[in-house]
Amino acid sequence: MEAAAPVARNRHVLVSALGVTQILAWGSSFYLPAVLAAPIAADTGWSLASVIAGLSCGLLLAGLVSPITGRLIQRHGGRPVLAASSLLLAAAHLLMAAATAYPLYLAAWLFMGLGMSSGLYDAGFATLGRLYGQGARGAITNLTLFGGFASTVCWPLSAFLVEHEGWRIACLCYAAIHLLLCLPLHLWAIPPPPPLPTPASAAAGLKQPSTTGRTRTRFILLASIQTVAALIASTLSVHLLALLQLRGVGLAAAVGLGALVGPSQVGARVAEMLIGRNRHHPIWTMLRSVSLLAAGVWLLLTSPALIALALILYGAGNGIHTIARGALPLVLFDPQRYAALMGRLATPSLIVQAAAPSIGALLLGAGGGNLVLTTLAVAATLNVGLCVCLVVSVRRT
Repeated sequence: MEAAAPVARNRHVLVSALGVTQILAWGSSFYLPAVLAAPIAADTGWSLASVIAGLSCGLLLAGLVSPITGRLIQRHGGRPVLAASSLLLAAAHLLMAAATAYPLYLAAWLFMGLGMSSGLYDAGFATLGRLYGQGARGAITNLTLFGGFASTVCWPLSAFLVEHEGWRIACLCYAAIHLLLCLPLHLWAIPPPPPLPTPASAAAGLKQPSTTGRTRTRFILLASIQTVAALIASTLSVHLLALLQLRGVGLAAAVGLGALVGPSQVGARVAEMLIGRNRHHPIWTMLRSVSLLAAGVWLLLTSPALIALALILYGAGNGIHTIARGALPLVLFDPQRYAALMGRLATPSLIVQAAAPSIGALLLGAGGGNLVLTTLAVAATLNVGLCVCLVVSVRRT
């Protein structure tokens, strides 16, 4: 009990520090190609598709190593893992800035993938869960509010650096930010975790015959829900502007409509924080999220006149889904194993995120925007069904 007291006193400082590092980690990795891809392609002569393929390689590696990341946080806490993410992301940007050959560029994205695995939401959630156990739900919700501003902060910063100094200097600046700001914040703000339960007490709660099968079913359902949601979000994040233009929306209007998604995500997270947190089971947050995602995609497919409403609903669902995927495992599974479980849950989602843009491009080429949206709408409906199955499983206990 004494070991947990300092953790509780530093909760607001910790969440604020992690919030700043999450903004910079997301903005300099996952959101980086949105601004830097075209300048890199123009400067190097590599095709735009080849440049963007670096992100897919990074996400694929992040998915493959996420279980290892989760186990490391489970065993040692978040401080060394998140500190390592700052070093890895800095190394990735240094290598990218120096890349004059495409293999070096891909190598930079492999370092970026390791940094994303150990420094984005899943690692942050696992760190909070390792520190606070079932009491981490509020901290996780607050952390997602910071992360929602990653593109808002880093897209203009990246654009400013590219315009005035070039994309290589932009990468060097991000490397400096990770070394001089994020690394010290991780080392200073993240406290040591409370002790793990002794082997005897941990073994006493494991593999009870009445719960093992149910736990496995819930894990499969939750992993499937998160993977389908990742497929939808990753596909739309890359192809949304093209899909809107295929429905007759001009480029400027498409950009304006697409800008509705970000504020909708943050607004829904604020509403969840003010109204929902700690007042109801997070399974209902998950059900709301997948229902809003399905409603948004179906409206996008069937109602061209309601595109703005469709994107608001989609953004709201995507926003609170991030909260649900962090909070729900805390109550469905053993909180003492939360960090390791988050690593396992992240693997299929990240792999699908890596593949989704290419799958979307193939569907666009085969059948146009309607085929893409129909596929996503069917997937979103399937996800609602999977979530209902999870609700039934939870209510039976």
